[in-house]
Amino acid sequence: MKVLILGAGCREHIIANRLAEDSEVYAIMNVLHPGISKISKEYLVVDYSEVGRIKEWIEKREFDVGFVSPDGLLAKGLSDLLKQAGVPIASPLKQAAKLEWHKGYARDLMKKNNIEGVPKYKAVFGIEEALGFIKENKEFVIKPFGLTGGKGVKVKGEHFHSEAEGLEYIKELIDEDEGALLEEKLEGPEFSLQGFSNGRELLFMPPVQDHKRAYEQDIGPNTGGMGSYSTGKLLPFMNEKDLEDGKGIMRKVMEVMRKENNPFVGILYGNFMVTKDGIKLIEFNARFGDPEAMNVLSLLGGSLSSIFLDMCREGELKGEFSEEASLVKYVVPEGYPVKGKKGEEIEIDEKGIKELGCDIYYGSVYSENGKVYTTPSRTAAVVGKGKDLYEVEKRVEKAISFVRGNLFHRKDIGTKELVEKKVEYVKRLKRNLKGF
Repeated sequence: MKVLILGAGCREHIIANRLAEDSEVYAIMNVLHPGISKISKEYLVVDYSEVGRIKEWIEKREFDVGFVSPDGLLAKGLSDLLKQAGVPIASPLKQAAKLEWHKGYARDLMKKNNIEGVPKYKAVFGIEEALGFIKENKEFVIKPFGLTGGKGVKVKGEHFHSEAEGLEYIKELIDEDEGALLEEKLEGPEFSLQGFSNGRELLFMPPVQDHKRAYEQDIGPNTGGMGSYSTGKLLPFMNEKDLEDGKGIMRKVMEVMRKENNPFVGILYGNFMVTKDGIKLIEFNARFGDPEAMNVLSLLGGSLSSIFLDMCREGELKGEFSEEASLVKYVVPEGYPVKGKKGEEIEIDEKGIKELGCDIYYGSVYSENGKVYTTPSRTAAVVGKGKDLYEVEKRVEKAISFVRGNLFHRKDIGTKELVEKKVEYVKRLKRNLKGF
């Protein structure tokens, strides 16, 4: 089978790795990615805006399935381009991916169809509208409508501390994007639930917890994700009802989209929060999470290529996941996420990492003359799995010592201290106590 993938990061590296187990991988990427280029039978390095060149390259080849991975490319309609070129696609068309690239659309879709889990919200297009919402919701969250790489959401009390500061950011978003989404501030830990969708049904993956904050103990600015863990069927702070409620919300959204002649074929990702009032949806994504893709694809048994093909054909989705724990820790350049240092050479001892039973996936890096260099974004991810999360965490920490450069990472992700802190947080919430 010949599979085409678009994208060049850690998430795309593990996807390409799993596809290559039983298929020929072809890749289109905007930089020479050191991992994906080694895996690929053929690849094209091109600016994604050069759609004519991309289409010409695709049309000279035949593919059994195509997969557009990053959110930005889905929003630009690259899945639509593949479909126009005659490639069966396992990623959503631009209109279906609107679930992610326009947050107001997702909220309105759920509200209109009485789907539970929607926080109080208002799409605002002027300051007077914003003042009206803030008057009724003193604690609130500000979200851009569009894509911001996980860094655009601001929460009162964390990213801004007064109404005046909040209004300043809202005005900035209105000027840039013609509007903003305001939501009530919720309390609770978050989890990611991902599913393969053929437009009719979902094959769910194990839930994962991402860690967005840049620094240990969940402080600092938001990032694209500093690392994540899974523990099999449930996360330690979840119960069975939390998981089933999350699945139910995702199934209902997919069913509504199908009825509205906008079927969602691809990876549907629900970002949920466990609150004292039950599960609430923070946002939808239209692709694998990054880092969460590395957790779940490390646990997937069987063929990813076959699942992608069944997604295209609306076939029955078959796949099983190990109930082992999995852990991802990102190493990132000094200064990330505000101003990560670029052009810094890094050295990675892949053999040393493998000997510890871990894997390394390259992120936003580039190759020149056989050497690997940083960009301002996340550099690489070290991934481990095993029966016990805390044993895996120790192995991953050792493996990170084989990654050398002007880099840092969060040492606390997956530790017993941080996991138990989240468990206690949920207990406090359910006793109607505040504080983390």
